[in-house]
Amino acid sequence: MLQRAYHLLKEVARYHSVDLVAFNQPGLLGPLYPTLEEGVEDARKALAACCEQVSILDIDSTQGGFGRERLALRSLISPDPYTINWLKSPVYDAAVRGLLELNEYDLIHFDTISLIPYLHHVKGMPTVLDHHNIKSHMLLRRAENENNLLKKWYFHQEGQRLERVEKQVCPKFSLNITCSEIDAQRLRDIAPGSRVTEIPNGVDISYFKRNCPQTDKPALIFVGTLSWYPNIEAVLFIAEALWPALKKKIPEVVFHIVGANPPDALLSLAGADRNFKVHGFVDDVREYMQESAVYVCPITDGGGTKLKILDALAMEMPIVAHPIACEGIQVTAGENVIFAESVQAYVEAISGLLGNPEQRREMGKQARKLIENTYAYSQIGRGLSEQYEDLAHHFEQGGRR
Repeated sequence: MLQRAYHLLKEVARYHSVDLVAFNQPGLLGPLYPTLEEGVEDARKALAACCEQVSILDIDSTQGGFGRERLALRSLISPDPYTINWLKSPVYDAAVRGLLELNEYDLIHFDTISLIPYLHHVKGMPTVLDHHNIKSHMLLRRAENENNLLKKWYFHQEGQRLERVEKQVCPKFSLNITCSEIDAQRLRDIAPGSRVTEIPNGVDISYFKRNCPQTDKPALIFVGTLSWYPNIEAVLFIAEALWPALKKKIPEVVFHIVGANPPDALLSLAGADRNFKVHGFVDDVREYMQESAVYVCPITDGGGTKLKILDALAMEMPIVAHPIACEGIQVTAGENVIFAESVQAYVEAISGLLGNPEQRREMGKQARKLIENTYAYSQIGRGLSEQYEDLAHHFEQGGRR
């Protein structure tokens, strides 16, 4: 979500003047820097390089011990669901009002549905709502997959309440943008009166680019922030189910797990088995990807399109993944990805690729071709800018949509 937002912001700023009011999420920045303050300052400098004005504000609901947990309980009896309540802030409200009073904007972009409490301030100009995923669908899918009955009930009621919000609010926006056509159709089904278009996730193809031949080592990799529940479930599946079966089939196999906040179960396995390597957060994931022969992504939950898959495609990596991990991405089974849903299917696909260098190279070639043709952020950002320009021009001519 953050990677998409940053790259789209940077590309749009090539063509337009942008002011930004953002929230600081300590759980994302904190693990990456010695202090949270250093992380915020680093983010501010990067954002100031492409924005005219940058405000980074704290999230009220994260302040104090168990702030988010208390808000989750209060949200059960509030008019709005948790997803809408968690970014409510009088300081943010004042910042938005102040900018609108001082400046004349051609368009306002809302980067998540959680920001709709501030929509009422915006009058007489086009508005755009970015759906990094269809949150109600993601929550309802999570409820289906959850075994804990209390959590299952909570996610289900949150998903249903949020779906009602989406149905009511999304038609009010001049344009809703989604990451994929499958998410666009999901939103049209929920809120039929909404104007929806696809602005796909992408890749910085100048950064994610292979600079050495594919390795022949029997090394595998998974990359993802390990505080995000779909990633946690995926790496636990790797550690508890897939790894023992892989070791039996390929004794010399090595698995690299890269991502901040690895769970204790992974760290314990890494301590007991030197071939199971848990790296935590790394400064440059590309070197670990280039040292690995196959990218493995057994994600079965979540929403939107997975940036990790796009990054792996850009790095010319053969991919073995669950179909849900590739939702919304124009991959072709057997050409640039192999799908698997069971332990046996993963083991067969991985062992087959490790034993076939020619197939790995061809899959990598087709993967890079797909990225260059469809998912380069430079092209995507220009397309979004053109959408903005069309909306602003339409409003200037007296249109309201």
